[in-house]
Amino acid sequence: MTFDPDAVTTVTFDSYSTLVDVDAAEQALADRVEDPEPVSKLWRTRSIEYTFVASHVDAYQPFYEMNRDALQYALDAHDEEISAAQRDEILAVYHELDVFDDVRDGIGRLRDGGYDCYVVSNGDPDMLASMVEHADIGDLIEDTISADEVRTFKPDSEIYRHAAARTGTPIGEIAHVTAGWFDVMGAKHAGMQGVWVDRKGTPWEPFDGDPDRTVDSLYELADALGV
Repeated sequence: MTFDPDAVTTVTFDSYSTLVDVDAAEQALADRVEDPEPVSKLWRTRSIEYTFVASHVDAYQPFYEMNRDALQYALDAHDEEISAAQRDEILAVYHELDVFDDVRDGIGRLRDGGYDCYVVSNGDPDMLASMVEHADIGDLIEDTISADEVRTFKPDSEIYRHAAARTGTPIGEIAHVTAGWFDVMGAKHAGMQGVWVDRKGTPWEPFDGDPDRTVDSLYELADALGV
């Protein structure tokens, strides 16, 4: 499938790594562990893996708790011993992650062009509320839609169908914009158009087809939609 801008009436965005930069969490680790990079990478990887498994074995818990468990595993795996209070201080950075430079102006162009914009995320409601506030996009986003509402994580089709219902939009009229390859696949499988934000110039996953559109910024997305 190729991208059809004329079919799009609503744009949904993933949150972490799409609107805000999760790599900033490494700095919080740097103040408390000797070698933060491998801990940070394992933390992020396990966090995503836990959501995949949880959706298949009926082990849902809010994403903040998943993220806490993943961080604890990453610390243990690298023999890093810190207090529970220090661990929670690191976790708290997810409430104040830096927003990518193109986000506010890019979403603003879409809104000015007549598109309704939403966040659809694995993050729990409190995390999403703080993300929107810290990113200063509350005036541009219609609402946030959390996996917590359906108690399953991406790329389960249920969350995308739920998002379509919540936005009041036929699922085929939604372009879902995300930096997560699995999120692109989930959105496409559910019937949305999948737009991959590739800011780092990474290769696409070599199975199950391509994104409907690949962009390197939200500016390029706005260009693709003609606004």
